[in-house]
Amino acid sequence: MKVLHVYKTYLPEDNTGVPTVIHTLAEGLADDGVESHVMAVYDDARAVPAHLGRHYLHPMRSSLHLASSSFSLQAAREFGRLVAPFDLVTYHFPWPFGDLLYFLHGRRKPSVVVYHSDIVRQRRLLHAYKPLMNAFLKRADAIVATSPNYARTSEALLRYRDKVRVIPLALGERVPPSPARIEAWRRRVGSGFFLFVGSARYYKGLPFLIEAAARTGLPVVVAGASAPSAFEGAAVPAHVRLVGAVSDEDKECLIELCRAVVLPSHLRSEAFGVVLLEAARAGRPMVTCEIGTGTTYANLDGETGLAVPPADPARLGEAMLALARDEALAARMGANARARFMALFREETMCAAYLDLYREVLHRRDGI
Repeated sequence: MKVLHVYKTYLPEDNTGVPTVIHTLAEGLADDGVESHVMAVYDDARAVPAHLGRHYLHPMRSSLHLASSSFSLQAAREFGRLVAPFDLVTYHFPWPFGDLLYFLHGRRKPSVVVYHSDIVRQRRLLHAYKPLMNAFLKRADAIVATSPNYARTSEALLRYRDKVRVIPLALGERVPPSPARIEAWRRRVGSGFFLFVGSARYYKGLPFLIEAAARTGLPVVVAGASAPSAFEGAAVPAHVRLVGAVSDEDKECLIELCRAVVLPSHLRSEAFGVVLLEAARAGRPMVTCEIGTGTTYANLDGETGLAVPPADPARLGEAMLALARDEALAARMGANARARFMALFREETMCAAYLDLYREVLHRRDGI
């Protein structure tokens, strides 16, 4: 089986949530005889390798960036030729240009849409885009929701509930960081801190985390998001350490050393939060906000961590204090998080579910 994944960004330029999931699928399904390819848009497509692990890349040159989305004239011209040999195409949503590519060249191929998030911020553009979006989702052979929470609370997914399949996100097993590297980070930032890992995006809720840290005096390490715009002018206390972008091994070191991982995202644009799976995989408790998405599917309030109302630094600080003051509670929740990861969020489980869905879609198409 040959499968093409279509998304606006990918590794090695972008190693955030959606590209990480695509990579996990592409590598994980190789053992099941699935030949995976990825088409994505790059500012410098010439610098992108043709292979990444056991799958293939098809980089397209970016022509325009608009409303957090990329467009490529090269992709518009070449997608018909590119898609021809594939048995099935997996479109990762939202990316309006991907919808357009489907209608330009992809309608004859079986299609699965992985619905990662509603469109939250660009309300005016959404009004203009909705006819294309609805036509695209209506024509898709299947739609994947990444958590039952999102399937229940997304208006778009409820509209197409008959074709929605819930397949939670997942990760491969953890590669433990080297003890020497852990000690280097311990000397730099200490241990027992609260860790945020993520990009500097509007929905991440970093100003609320900074205020919670200021209220409580608890040590916080922020990895990845160090742009001033991420904090919306909030003064960063001295006990909040900004360490910038980190490698995968360094991220695992920080998770190893932290008391808990905090994801204060306050808008539905945060549909899941792959960093929560990384925390659970390492046996660390989590603090999240209840926004009706997969963040509180990965993190069950009172079991694997604590969930608080969104945009509420006082409640966020109280949850952090609870874990800081009770080491046994943090350890118990961390163990529960690890057990839940093993039960629901392993790479093998996700890949098997996608393989079943791909076969089902192809069988239905063959029967037409």
